[in-house]
Amino acid sequence: MARRRTRVSKIRQIVTYSMTTTMSERQIARALSVSRTVVAKTMRAFRACGLQYEGIAELPDSRLLEALECGKAPENSARYQQLAAGFPTMVLELKKKGVTLQWLWELYIQEHPEGYQYSQYCLHFHRWRQGEEVVMHIDHKAGEEMFVDWAGDKLEVIDGNTGQPWQLEQFVAILGASELSYVEARESQEQDNWIRANEGALRYFQGVPSAVIPDNTRTAVSSADPYEPGLNPVFDEFARHYGFVIVPARVRKARDKALVENAVRLVYQRISARLRGKVFFSLAELNASIRELLEKHNHRPLSRLKISRRQLFEQIEREALNPLRPEPFPLKRIAFATVQLNYHVELREDLHFYSVPHYLRRREPTTQVKIVYDDRVVAIYWDNTRVAQHRRDRQPGGYTTLAEHMPPQQRWYAEWSPQRFRSWARVVGPQTEALISKILDSRSYAPQAYRSCLGVLNLVKHHGALRLEKACAKALQLGSYSCRRIRNILTLRLEEETHPLLNLAPALPVHENLRGSGYYN
Repeated sequence: MARRRTRVSKIRQIVTYSMTTTMSERQIARALSVSRTVVAKTMRAFRACGLQYEGIAELPDSRLLEALECGKAPENSARYQQLAAGFPTMVLELKKKGVTLQWLWELYIQEHPEGYQYSQYCLHFHRWRQGEEVVMHIDHKAGEEMFVDWAGDKLEVIDGNTGQPWQLEQFVAILGASELSYVEARESQEQDNWIRANEGALRYFQGVPSAVIPDNTRTAVSSADPYEPGLNPVFDEFARHYGFVIVPARVRKARDKALVENAVRLVYQRISARLRGKVFFSLAELNASIRELLEKHNHRPLSRLKISRRQLFEQIEREALNPLRPEPFPLKRIAFATVQLNYHVELREDLHFYSVPHYLRRREPTTQVKIVYDDRVVAIYWDNTRVAQHRRDRQPGGYTTLAEHMPPQQRWYAEWSPQRFRSWARVVGPQTEALISKILDSRSYAPQAYRSCLGVLNLVKHHGALRLEKACAKALQLGSYSCRRIRNILTLRLEEETHPLLNLAPALPVHENLRGSGYYN
């Protein structure tokens, strides 16, 4: 007697329970009064037919049954065996940019006119690719993506220097198309270790993918958001240096990072388990042992494709990666600061202030700038443009100011100094230099004398250096050190020794009413 077909309503209930609850096949079978085999076959056919659960509610019963029937691949037929023999090759071809199932089917039907039509061709291929180690990476194009993450469990070995347990972080990176993996031990998940581990992965792969997909760790993502995640500024600079984009995995979306999660599981099995409890005297020695086990993992054949990750990488992905910059990323720190009213910003780490162009202090609202610094240089950016660069100074409370950043009224004073005025006067002559020194010394605050010095030195333009030199000599004789006195001497030509008006201090006549110096003794 023919087996009775399961009612469509029962099929819909089986699919609903399986997709929306955590019930096992046996529990579903008991709840719906069917056998566990019916539940298993129904769900196997549903997964193979290519339908989405959200769309079956509006699907007519006849279409649903037709799709489920198509999901039962005739695996014993010669035509299917002929098609399935080409599935591993299709996997490799689909990893290449621009290759689609439509194009592969056209090639297939040209060679086998009696073969499956496009819908059945896709259906059987999608069902076959559900196998482990195929579904995880089938949709990743060569050279497009690198998935990176820290392993959840630490690697515990023995520190040979202390004899104590040594717990280390494990960084894992994997290329999307070939699944070529990279593993490195690091002492912490801090920013420096994150950057250098990512850089190590790029140098191991000898190329740069188009995108790097990290988890939402703080060293990669400053603020998680499903639409516009905020990127860590240092990691963003690292991406710019090597020319890739950062596409963080969505929060609580395991499928976005399924590939690296699977890689982490294999790392636990094939690397961590074999190193746990062993003695190592340095991190470099440990990473050398990790590299040996990593090479064995990458050369191990994939169960269904019959080639290794390394072979797959060499065949389809090496040439698809972008060139790797030879110089390493200069590891820098990034901070943000507000431009103060005195057109300076504070680097909090050193409590030191650096100047920016004075026009930034007048912007509204308050201007925020980005400070990128290392051990030697402090660069300041505004509007994605570098506006200032200084040599780093760690003096707390100190100021580093560039003259070109000052407002014009302040820049005039900053450009002059007592040494500069003395040097300028020395060119005119020794008497002029002596007079300028007297003017500078006569003020307790040197900048107060700058205008007077400038006035004296500018007299050379109208009267010449020789006359100015003589006028300064006369002023020194008279003990009068001002720009006005020098100008009067030159105007009246009193600098000549033979001039009758030179005797400006005539002796007073002796008189009995005049008190001398001895009067007060």
